Amino acid sequence: MGSNVGANIRRERERLGWSQARLAREVCRVAGVQGDPVGRQEISRWEIGKRTPREWLPFLAAALGVSPEVLTGPQAPTEPPLPTLADYLPEGDPLAPLSAREGRRIGMGQVGDLQQRVHGLRLADDVLAGGDLIRPALRELRSAVRLYREGAHTGEVGRELLRQIGELAQIAGWIASDAGQHAEAERIYRLGLSAARQAEDHTLAGNLAGSLAYQLSNVGREVEGLDLARAALHGAGSDAPPKARALYLDRVAWAHTKAGGIENAQQAMRALGEAGEALAEDSEGTESPAWLYWVDAGELKVMESRVYAELRRPLRAVPLLRDVLSRYDATHTREMALYLSWLAVAYADANEPEEAAATAERVIDLSRDVASERTAERVRVVLARLAEYAEVPEVRAVLDSAA
Repeated sequence: MGSNVGANIRRERERLGWSQARLAREVCRVAGVQGDPVGRQEISRWEIGKRTPREWLPFLAAALGVSPEVLTGPQAPTEPPLPTLADYLPEGDPLAPLSAREGRRIGMGQVGDLQQRVHGLRLADDVLAGGDLIRPALRELRSAVRLYREGAHTGEVGRELLRQIGELAQIAGWIASDAGQHAEAERIYRLGLSAARQAEDHTLAGNLAGSLAYQLSNVGREVEGLDLARAALHGAGSDAPPKARALYLDRVAWAHTKAGGIENAQQAMRALGEAGEALAEDSEGTESPAWLYWVDAGELKVMESRVYAELRRPLRAVPLLRDVLSRYDATHTREMALYLSWLAVAYADANEPEEAAATAERVIDLSRDVASERTAERVRVVLARLAEYAEVPEVRAVLDSAA
């Protein structure tokens, strides 16, 4: 059997928009077997070439609606394919239910309680930093995974539990990243991606992948970040809500920006334009997941201003950032400090060291009591940029004070 079978299986599965778990269920259904002799892990092994389907091949073909020859035929892609979200799943299956479940029966009531706690944690992140929230976030995530693995529940309840675990992993990963625990954040994001895909929630999977892509782009793994941001956009598909597509495109824009180079700068501008077009399709009757509550025109302007600042185009960045900051909720201290940090850098790029120094002073004051590694890193970036104007008295005073 040819070595292209795995790639063909994945191609046909993605053509249908199915997760690996969905394909496993369809294969078992077509084969008329009870239980789960083929699971998501087995599909994954076939797709990456660790195992060969052999006797399962006719059932695979029937489930996918193709002939066996389509799966065994040669593949000659004209260019390397983008990675898919399945490439970022954790090893094994950390969400596999225990074979002997001794926990209580779980119903939609417990799912609703978990949903409320997840939303509360998300709202808390608006005003508190990662260092303040990391412990309760991880405690909630561990509790939710244990509830799913040990409790007894129907298939419908199980899928809703997986969806809430995915949402909880997204916010917990974001909190861990803000606290500077990047390896932990990546592990959490991958766990959430597994949960979202098993729940067949492609929109949530895109958010988790995009969040991880954002982190990768910010910690020196720009190529991986760009690949994953594009995979998140592609994997969610055209049926994703307008707000979700706008969010994915914003992250693609940022990933291109961090990757550097003229071509990436042009791609970033294009993605920003497409994000605006996607958001314009949102209407009062459009249904969006609750976790997209914060995505609006103002947030897109925030990303646009940051992209211009990062690309060292201060004539565009400064007016946008000043407008954004004039409207921003002052109770969101961390975000205020972050956005002011880009304004300080933009002032320095515009050869306005006095304004840069005054803005940097605000950044330092706001960041002093915020337990966020993200803001601490931005303070270091701002001070390094100001050092180029060390002879200016206002700048010298800020540098000496910070030292």
